[in-house]
Amino acid sequence: MTVTPKISINEGNLVVHGKTILTGVPDNIVLTPGSGVGLDAGAFIGATASDSKSLHVFPVGTLDGLRFMCCFRFKLWWMTQRMGMYGKDIPLETQFMLVESKDDSSEEDSTIYTVFLPLLEGQFRAVLQGNNKNEVEICLESGDNAVETNQGLHLVYMHAGTNPFEVINQAVKGVEKHMKTFHHREKKKLPQFLDWFGWCTWDAFYTDVTAEGVDEGLQSLSEGGTPPRFLIIDDGWQQIGVEANKEPEECLVQEGAQFASRLTGIRENEKFQKNGKNNDQAPGLKHVVEEAKQNHNVKFVYVWHALAGYWGGVKPAATGMEHYDSALAYPVQSPGVKGNQPDIVMDSLSVHGLGLVHPKKVFDFYNELHAYLSSCGVDGVKVDVQNIIETLGEGHGGRVALTRSYHQALEASISRNFPDNGCIACMCHNTDGMYSAKQTAVVRASDDFYPRDPASHTIHISSVAYNTLFLGEFMQPDWDMFHSLHPAADYHAAARAVGGCPIYVSHNLFAFVSDKPGNHNFELLKKLVLPDGSVLRAKLPGRPTRDCLFADPARDGTSLLKVWNTNRCSGVVGVFNCQGAGWCKVAKKTLIHDTLPGTLTGSVRATDVDLMDQVAGADWNGEVVVYAHRSGEVIRLPKGASLPITLKVLQYELFHFCPLKEIASNISFAPIGLLDMFNTSGAVERFDIQLALEKPEVFDGEVSSELTGSLGKSRSPTATIFLEVRGCGRFGAYSSQPPLKCTVGGTMTDFNYDSANGLLTFTIPVPEEEMYRWPIDIQV
Repeated sequence: MTVTPKISINEGNLVVHGKTILTGVPDNIVLTPGSGVGLDAGAFIGATASDSKSLHVFPVGTLDGLRFMCCFRFKLWWMTQRMGMYGKDIPLETQFMLVESKDDSSEEDSTIYTVFLPLLEGQFRAVLQGNNKNEVEICLESGDNAVETNQGLHLVYMHAGTNPFEVINQAVKGVEKHMKTFHHREKKKLPQFLDWFGWCTWDAFYTDVTAEGVDEGLQSLSEGGTPPRFLIIDDGWQQIGVEANKEPEECLVQEGAQFASRLTGIRENEKFQKNGKNNDQAPGLKHVVEEAKQNHNVKFVYVWHALAGYWGGVKPAATGMEHYDSALAYPVQSPGVKGNQPDIVMDSLSVHGLGLVHPKKVFDFYNELHAYLSSCGVDGVKVDVQNIIETLGEGHGGRVALTRSYHQALEASISRNFPDNGCIACMCHNTDGMYSAKQTAVVRASDDFYPRDPASHTIHISSVAYNTLFLGEFMQPDWDMFHSLHPAADYHAAARAVGGCPIYVSHNLFAFVSDKPGNHNFELLKKLVLPDGSVLRAKLPGRPTRDCLFADPARDGTSLLKVWNTNRCSGVVGVFNCQGAGWCKVAKKTLIHDTLPGTLTGSVRATDVDLMDQVAGADWNGEVVVYAHRSGEVIRLPKGASLPITLKVLQYELFHFCPLKEIASNISFAPIGLLDMFNTSGAVERFDIQLALEKPEVFDGEVSSELTGSLGKSRSPTATIFLEVRGCGRFGAYSSQPPLKCTVGGTMTDFNYDSANGLLTFTIPVPEEEMYRWPIDIQV
C-alpha cells in the first residue's frame, strides 16, 4: 500500500525514501498521507484497537540496527537525550525521535533522516517507547478514565529528507498546519529581555528572598561593571499558607521550596512590604520594582508563579479568592512518567493534594494576578511547575483538555497585561503544553543548574543542546541561570554564549554573609556582558552539529559535543567535553558513571554551521578565517578543511567561522569581532565592501602578491570596508594585506597588524548610547 511516493508500508515494512525503517508492522497500523503545503512530504501513523480504553499501547514495528536520537522525559518536568540503535533503547515518554538511515555510499545526501513526532489527537496524547522485542510502541492516553477511544489516525507524524535540521523544522511546521493549536517559534514575538544581561534571585536566597536582598544583589552586579538589565524575582514573594503542620521527612523539599503550600492571595507577602507589614495603600512590590528601575536602571522585571498559582495550587475558599472555585485534586501520574524518575514534588502533592482553580475560572485568576503585577511595574512572569496540570485531568475531560484550557487562559492574560509577550515557561516539557502554545516564546530547556551537584554540569550542557533540536522549533530555549564564581563557570558561560539564549546569573546562598556583597567573577561576566548591560546573543537556538546527532557526548567516552549557531556575519561552533555523567535508567537519577573521563580529540569545519552558505552569501568560495576564543589563534582555513581540537572534561573552545571575502586578486578580508568576548563575532552587525572607482596602478618598486608579501603603504586604496560593530574593546579582523587607514565613528584610530597571521586589531571605545553600533571604515 503506497501512501506517498516517499513513505509507505510495503509487505509489513515501513519504508522511507526507499530505506526500511521498521519491520513487522502490524495490520492495525494505518498510514495517512499528509496533505496540503508542508505536509505532502510526510505521513501520519495511526492505530486501531478492538475495544475502547483510556490508555492503549500499540506496537508499530521493529527497529533493528539504525542509529537514533530521541528526547524523552526522564522526570515529570524535563526531557533529556538518549541514543540507541534498537527498539528496546527507546525510553518511556519519548516525545521526539530522529532516525538515521544510509547506504554504503559516502555521499552526505545518501543519508536519510526521519523524524517521528508523537502528537495530540482530540483528548488523547501519544508518546513513543520501546519494548524488549525491539518494537517501537505508541502509548496513547487521555488521563481521565471516563475518556476512552478505540483508535487514533494521526498519532505520530513522520517527515524525512537529507538535511536533519530542515526535516525537523518542516515537520513541526507541517504539524502546526495540521493541528492549528500552536505556533512555530518563528511566528512568535520574542520578548526584549533576551538581549540584556539578567539576575535571578533563586540561588541567592531561594524562598527567603526579600526586598532588601533584591536591592543588594542588583547593586553588587552594577558595581562590578556588569549591570543587570532584567531581574527575575523567583519563588518566595507570594502569600502562601503551609497546609501540613509537619511535613513527612520524605517530602522535605529541595532548597526550601514549600511543595505542600498553597496560594492565599495574589499580592506580595510581608517580606516585600515596608516594615514587614501589609499596606494596601503602598504595595511593597511596586516599590521594589520602582527602585530596581530607577536606582539600578533595570529595564525588565519578571516575577515567578506556578501554573497552578503555587506549588500546591490555590487554597480553596481562601479569603478574597473564593471566586476562583479552587478545589482539592490529587495528582495521578501516567505510567510512563512513573516508570522513569520519581519526583519529590509528587510525593508531597499526592499526600496533601493541590488546590486546582476551576478551568472556567482560571482566566480570571491569571488576569487578576497579572493585572496587579502590571500595576506594580512588572513586565512579565516566569510560569513554573507547568506539567503538574497533566496529572489532574480526571473529571476534567483528560490531560489534554485541562492543559489546553490553562494555557489558553494564561496566554490570553499575558497578551492583555504584558505587551512584550513577557513569559518564560518552566518545568514544562510535555507535548500537552508545547502543542497548545500559540504565543509563549521562551522555554527553559533543561533541568536546573545545580551548583552543588558535580554530576549535573556536563549533562546540563548536552541535554540543553539536544532538547533544543525539538524545543527550539516551538520557543527560544533558555539555558537557565548559572554562577560566575564556580569551578564550571567558564564552561557554562561559553555554552550560553553559543546557545542563543538569555544570559543571567544567580549566586551563592551565602553571598551576602560577608561585608562584601555578591560573589561574582566580573572578569568572566565581562566576556558576556557589555558595559551598557546588553549581551551579544547568537541568532538561533544552539543545536548539536550534524556529526554529533547520533553520538553520545555524555556517555560514550569518545565523542565531543559540538553546538552550532549563527551571528549576522559569521557562524560559531562551541566544542565541549561533556563526558562522565548522565541520567541512569537503573538508579533513576543523574549519576557520575566515569570519575576520570579521558581527554578527547575531534575536529571542526565551517560546514559544521549548517546555515553557513546563507550567512556567507552567494559569492562565497568556501574559505573562512577561524578565530578560536580560548587559544586566541587566527587561522585561514581553505574550503573543506578542518581543525583539530583536544579537550579534557569540562573544557571547551569557541570557534568563530568568518567568511573570507576576496576583494582583489591579492586582497582578502574577514571581520572577526570583539576578541575578548565569548561570542566574538556576534559584535559584527554589518559588513560591506565598496571598491575604488579605478583600479590603482601605483608602482612603488615592490613586486607583491597576497601569498608572497605585502603591498606598499603608499599605494592607492583598492576598496573601503564598511562595518557596523556593537560593543567596545579589542576588535579584530583578518586582512591579507595591511590596511591603509582605519576610522571608528569617523575618527581615525591607531591599529596593529600582524603579518604572520593577518590579524588586524584596534580598540573601540565605550559608546555613550545603549545598543550603539559603531560605524567603522577600513581602507585596504
